Amino acid sequence: MKKKTTSKDLLFVSLVGLIAMYIFSGCSADTTKLTYFNKLSDTTIASKFKNVEPVLQVNDLLSITVSSLNPEATAIFNAPNESTPNANVATAGNNTLTIGYLVNPLGDIQFPVLGNIHVEGLTKSQLNAVLFKQLTEKKLLVDPIITIRLLNFKVSVLGEVLRPGVFTVQNEKLSILEALGLAGDITMYGKRDNVMLIRETAKGEKTVRRINMNSNDLFTSPYYYLKSNDIVYVEISENRVIKERNLMILPVVLGVITLLIIVAQNVTW
Repeated sequence: MKKKTTSKDLLFVSLVGLIAMYIFSGCSADTTKLTYFNKLSDTTIASKFKNVEPVLQVNDLLSITVSSLNPEATAIFNAPNESTPNANVATAGNNTLTIGYLVNPLGDIQFPVLGNIHVEGLTKSQLNAVLFKQLTEKKLLVDPIITIRLLNFKVSVLGEVLRPGVFTVQNEKLSILEALGLAGDITMYGKRDNVMLIRETAKGEKTVRRINMNSNDLFTSPYYYLKSNDIVYVEISENRVIKERNLMILPVVLGVITLLIIVAQNVTW
């Protein structure tokens, strides 16, 4: 004989269905928002960047080495790269001592023999040319070879990424994709279509730009390559907010449902 469905059974089924709906709500996701360059097919994108060499700015730490056919005459110009702590010494984030030429608030460095040299706003190639000209014109060296490196090229990646932090890199040509890779990439809850880039100008102004990482236009954007001290911030998506809210109220919902089930099983309908 078939058992007759009672109101108690209907209530129990309804409550189970409510639990299932709660658990599986929000499980579906638009995968196009989780991937980069959805509409990009096999192609070649011409570069619009003739020179991505970083422009020197205040607080940059430079390594400048000079070599020539006369090692004795050259030695004095390499002393600040090997000297004991002084005005040209800076401490890196890992507390190791790094020797080099620190660009002062006026945008200058103190170079041996040559004295005060304004470097702010120059690229490394331009500074190389300035030093070469002065060393040769003053007949201090013959055909010197000058090597310049930026020691504290760093960017910050914050927000909804796997490993947020400040990253100091040896390569002075760093794209926003590489920076996100250093931070472990954007999580599934980060907004890929609205990444914020904060950049400080030479005048101390902060410029903010929004970047769509899903767009193919990123490759031709002037913000594809980062500059030292850039900050990349990935905003949290609405899905993450909803999930966190659901996790907070889940114990309350389950408690209420459990109480209703217990009451339903002990009530005679």
